[in-house]
Amino acid sequence: MNYQQKYRAYYYKNSQTGKVPALEYIERLSKKEKVKVLKYVDFLKENKGYLDEPYAKHIKDKIRELRIDFSKNKHRIFYFTFIGKRIILLHIFLKKTEKTPKQEIIKALDNLHDCELNKTFIKYE
Repeated sequence: MNYQQKYRAYYYKNSQTGKVPALEYIERLSKKEKVKVLKYVDFLKENKGYLDEPYAKHIKDKIRELRIDFSKNKHRIFYFTFIGKRIILLHIFLKKTEKTPKQEIIKALDNLHDCELNKTFIKYE
């Protein structure tokens, strides 16, 4: 393994539908929000997939949450680090409540299991 290799980000791709939920979410954002989200992902890559609070926190199992606040919008990206210095962006949602909704965590866990089983992800640009 090349220890000089930098961490890279990838989008999870659903093995059944072919959809790429994180990429689809980001593409729907305003230009300013998109720029901020992508800067945070780049910051995550520079920090080897690990950031402390308030930027990120552990959610469940291998899943961590990247927190991006833009005005009143609180975007949350669920991700995990994978073999080969890969950061896989599993699921993104707009947080509207104090606690993270369980259904959002379940979606991320489902995506994690699919990704690990089928190794379905595409390169982040």
